[in-house]
This record gives sequence, C-alpha cells and structure tokens, in this order.
Amino acid sequence: MEEKKRNIKQEIEQKLNDDVLREALRRFADAYPQSRAKAYENVADIDALRESLKQMKLSTVAQIESIADQFEAEALRRGTKVFRAANGDEVKNYLLTLCKEKNVKRIVKSKSMASEEIHLNQALEAAGFRVKETDLGEWIIALAGQKPSHMVMPAIHLNRQQIAEYFSQELNQEIQPDIPLMVQTARKNLREEFLQADMGITGANFGIAENGAIGLVTNEGNARLVTTLPRIHVVIIGYEKLIPSIKDATPILRTLPRNATGQCLTSYVSMISGQVPTLIKKDGHWIEDDKELHIILLDNGRLKAAKDEKFKQIYQCVRCASCLNVCPVYLLVGGHVYGHIYSGGIGAILTAFLNSMGDFEAINELCIGCRKCTTICPGKIDIPGLIEELRVRSVKEHGLPFTVRAVFDNIISNRKVFHSLLRVASLSQKPFQSGDLIRHLPLFLAGLTKDRSLPAIADTPLRDRVPKITKKLANPVKKAAFFSGCNLDFVFPETGESVYKVLQDLNIQVVFPKNQSCCGKPIIGTGDIATTKKIAKQNIEAFEKADVDYIIAACPSCTETLHVTYAEIFSDDPDWAARAKIFSHKVHEFSHFVAKQYEKAGRLNKKSVGGIKVTMHDSCHMKRVLNIYTEPRKLLENAPGYELIEMKDCDKCCGMAGAFGMKYPELSVPLLKQKIQNARQCGAQIIAVGCPACMMQLKGGLDKQAPEITVKHIADILAATIKR
Repeated sequence: MEEKKRNIKQEIEQKLNDDVLREALRRFADAYPQSRAKAYENVADIDALRESLKQMKLSTVAQIESIADQFEAEALRRGTKVFRAANGDEVKNYLLTLCKEKNVKRIVKSKSMASEEIHLNQALEAAGFRVKETDLGEWIIALAGQKPSHMVMPAIHLNRQQIAEYFSQELNQEIQPDIPLMVQTARKNLREEFLQADMGITGANFGIAENGAIGLVTNEGNARLVTTLPRIHVVIIGYEKLIPSIKDATPILRTLPRNATGQCLTSYVSMISGQVPTLIKKDGHWIEDDKELHIILLDNGRLKAAKDEKFKQIYQCVRCASCLNVCPVYLLVGGHVYGHIYSGGIGAILTAFLNSMGDFEAINELCIGCRKCTTICPGKIDIPGLIEELRVRSVKEHGLPFTVRAVFDNIISNRKVFHSLLRVASLSQKPFQSGDLIRHLPLFLAGLTKDRSLPAIADTPLRDRVPKITKKLANPVKKAAFFSGCNLDFVFPETGESVYKVLQDLNIQVVFPKNQSCCGKPIIGTGDIATTKKIAKQNIEAFEKADVDYIIAACPSCTETLHVTYAEIFSDDPDWAARAKIFSHKVHEFSHFVAKQYEKAGRLNKKSVGGIKVTMHDSCHMKRVLNIYTEPRKLLENAPGYELIEMKDCDKCCGMAGAFGMKYPELSVPLLKQKIQNARQCGAQIIAVGCPACMMQLKGGLDKQAPEITVKHIADILAATIKR
C-alpha cells in the first residue's frame, strides 16, 4: 500500500527545527568514524573482509531457492515448524491463528525489523493480544508512539529528558532523567513481561542452511530472554538473511558489530536450532516440556529482488546501518523523513521493493549521490547506483513531469536554444547582479540567497573567448580537446582560460569543439536515459570531428559522465557503443592528467614551504567515483607560494549535488555551513576545488559567511604560478 501524499519539505523543516535531534546526530556524526576505525584496527585488510562478505552473499543469492529449501529441511528435521510467507498478511494470519490455537495472551518481542516492516504489532494488538517490545530503544519508541529513526539505534533522536517523560507516563510515577536509573527501571518493568509471556517473537541476523539454525547478534541480552522464557518462540526472517553454512557467518560477525556500533564483537551472539526442553507452568505447577520453535521465512518482495540482475545486491545488506551513519542528509534530518521503517539510501531501495515504488519516489531525492556510503558498506552495495536505476525504471513506467520533460526535450537537448537562453539570462540577471554574484533575490525567491550568494552567468562565455586564448604551438607534443561543461563555459569562463593556460604550458595544443553541450549528468540523474543518449550522441560527434589525442574535462561529474556513463547507456546499441568506447578512452580529468604530466617533467619534486594556506575540498565524484584525491594534493604541495593544510571532513559533500542544492536549500545550506566552518578552523585562506559545482556552492557561501576565505579551482592556482 502506498503512502498518502506527503509534504516532504514540511517534514524536513520540522526535523531541522528539532534541536534535540540535531544535537544527537551531530554528536553521533563526530564520534562514529573514530569508533569504527578503532574497531577495525586489528583487521589486516578491511577491503578483503568486505569483499569476502560480498562474494558470499552473491553466491547465496544466486542459489537462494535451493538454500531456502535446505534451510527449511534442516529446521524441520530438528523439530522446528517452518512457514513461508509471501507477504505481511500471510505472516499476520499465521500468527493470529497460532496464538488462538495455543491460547497465547502475552507476547514479547526483540530484534525484528521485519515485523515492523509489515506492521505486525498493530495487527496483534487489534486482535486483543498484549505485545511488548523489550529492546530498550524499541520499547522507548513504542512508548512514544513513533517509528524507529535508525536501524540499530531506533531512539537516537530522543534525549534522556524526553525518555524520562515517556517512562513517567507509562509507569505512572516520576522518573528522573538519570540514565542508569532509567535502564534499571526498564529492566525491572520488562522482567515481569518476560516471565509472564506466552510467546516470544524475534528476528534473526542470519539463518544457516546447513543446520537450520538462526543467529542473533545483540548487546542487551533481551533477545535471549525472549527466545528462552516463553513456551513458544517465533522467528521472522527474510530470505536475504539466509547463508549456506556456519562458517559463512564469520564475515557477518566480523563486520556487523564494527560497522554498526564500533565494537569488535557484541555482548551476545546466540545460535538457536530446533526444539529444546523448557519449563512451563500448567495447572499451577511447573513442568518440563518441549519448547515450540516456529520460523517464518518472509518474502514480501525479496525473491523478486533476488531475480533482478541489479537489485540482487540488496541481499548483501547486513542491516548494520553504517550507510546512515555517514549519510550527510540523514545526519541532518534523521530517519523519520524517509517515511517507512528503513531509513537512508538503503532504506529508499528496500522501501521500493518491500513496500511500493510510490513511497520510493516520494523520498528518492534525499540521496544526493555523494557515495560516502559505498566506502563503508560491509557488503559493498552500490546504493547510489541502485537509486539511480530505480529512477530510470520510474521514468520508464510513469514518465517525467510535463514541465521537466518540456525543458529536457526543447532546451537542454537543443544546444543552440540552451546556449541562447543562457546568453539571454546573462542580460536578464543585471538588476540583481553584484559583480560576479547574485546576492539578493526578491519575494518568494529570497530564501535562495539567505545564507549564500548565487553565481551570475558570465557576460562572455568561454566559447567566445577561445580565439583570443588559443596559442598556435609550433611543435605540440599532443592535441587535446577541452570539454568545458556548462559551468566552465557560462559561469566560470576564467577557470576555463586557466585550463587552457596550464595545458598549453605543457606544449599541448588545445581545441574547443563548438558543438559540445551539457554532458547530460543532470538529466541522467532524473532517470531519463533517452534524452541522455541524445545529448551523448551530440557530444561524441562533436569530439570525433576534432580528432584529438585527449579529451580533458575540469569537472569530475562531467568526467564521470563522459568516461563511464556514455559507455553504459549505449550497451544495447553496438554501433554507438563502439564509438562511445573510443570516445571515453580519451577522456581525462584535468588535475589527474596534469599531475601525471608534471611528474614526467620532474615538476613535482620540490614541495613548497610556507605561503598562502590552502586546503583541498574533495568533491564527491572526484574522490569516490574517479578515485582521484592524491594528485590534486601533489599539485598543491608543489605550487610555489602555497602551503597545503588539511581540514576536517575534507571529502564530505558541500551540499551542492547538482539540482539538489537549488531544490533543497534547507538541506544544502547546513552542509555548506559545516564545510565553511571546517575551513575556518584549519586556518585556510583558500579552499581549492576540482569541481565547478562545488566552486559555485562554496563561492556563494563564503561570500555571505566567510568573505576572508576564497575558493579557487586547482586550474586557477596552477595557472597563477605560470610566469609566461
């Protein structure tokens, strides 16, 4: 069932104004990276460990039906009752029938996000059963009447004062906001629930096919009480939790605690298999009887994902929530804005498969594609890539909104119209322009310039300056074509001139194909493959005619699109695939290319000492897509008159993220403020960037918040050191 129409902007605003939430997330964001790093200190090769988990999961999903059959057979052989549920309704019906048959009155629960996914508690309570969550965080949010805001720390958004208030309301007594006292109070209250419960319901971190056992990884010990004290234990486990053998639990146990809570190992690791004797009270007497164990294997969209060549990746998720822990947007607004049980980027993907595409479409733009999650996910899931694929499928099914489609069809994909409108805009902006910035906008647009200025479109684009800046070299070593992208052509043409100056100083002849246009990155980001292909063909044809050795781009997003995306989108068209392959092999990112050339020429051997303090901001696509971050630093370290210093979170998103920065200024600007604060604290006079979009964001923010600091593209810094 799809969610009702939501006002996402309003929900975001509410969370941004929640001081308790913001402070809790700020503290957590500061502490988590160090905790995780410390937990991994005794792991020799983290990447190899992550790869082993990924490969084990990939192998499992390839044979998920047979693994499930084996798991069921082994569980049955040990006296366990197994039920395969196609969806949440089948789970509810099975449990309601079981509870009535076994005269169950009271139920305790622990560690089961799958039960929250299908809204099990509500169904059981509506049928008259007493249901109690026993994990402390889950119990707290149950008292608050809320959903989890985090997969591992569901009550992370609350402080102790709020929790004490919920405790006081539940227990009808004044509870002081003292953490040890509240823990002891919860323990005392919940112990009675354990002792009186007829049924315990848990989830599982994994299910082992070779012996039909399930594994639980916990810290509080409540799950052990839920699984041992009641006379009936029910496990709700998704197909993605199944693994072939007990040895395959090793990479899960080595990564899950480290990524989730910064622990080498949790306090409790429980393996549960088959029937075991237990004491039950019957007719006033305690007697020994066999405990019932029921395992419900839940599909609810999981088997569909397993058969999908791209989305079978979600089986690599171990629910550690580390992707949330480093997500810039999550760390601003928390989990409730995502609307369903699962939060963050992985939550958006799970929501699409386990709930509905409608719910996904409502929140998909909250992923800014910074790819920080890909560097930390223990299963190496390409979360941003999967979100982009869901956008593509959404566009295929529903199309784009009329206005967006009209802009793409009639403006962006038509170079002459697009560039003509940019020239008109450079004139129309004059009433609001101050130098090369727009510092104030009227009426309802005023919010866009509250904490950052906006870039003005240049009077003269780079393409009109090319004849004046092009040198005809006598004996050039190579010939390169410059792909400027929209920003360096129409917003920062001076940086385009710097690119020319640096390349020509390397004795490389530079040309500028006039028929080049937008790379298509903003369009592919919406899921519109057809228009992206149209633009790609225009650019490939333009550069084929130039007949060059290299194609240089000084924008990492453009570089990624030209080098990677063009080849991918033509995979179904052999002719264009061949042309795209030749084209993409010539594409180089500016700083990476120049660093290699400088190294060959011996120009990276003299590190500069003292001078203007410059810090490097790593753009998301530069570092985590192109894997370029050492080369820009080598260039800066050897630039005469500059001293390179590092700032905190140098690779955290600045908040621009393409259209996101304009559509969600309420999220973009706080990220920008964090970046500027970090630059200030390290004492930088210049923030160096390799991305024009980041330069746009930082320049506008510095103008309003820290005018003593400037931002420069690395091409501008290098060009300034060239004397001739």
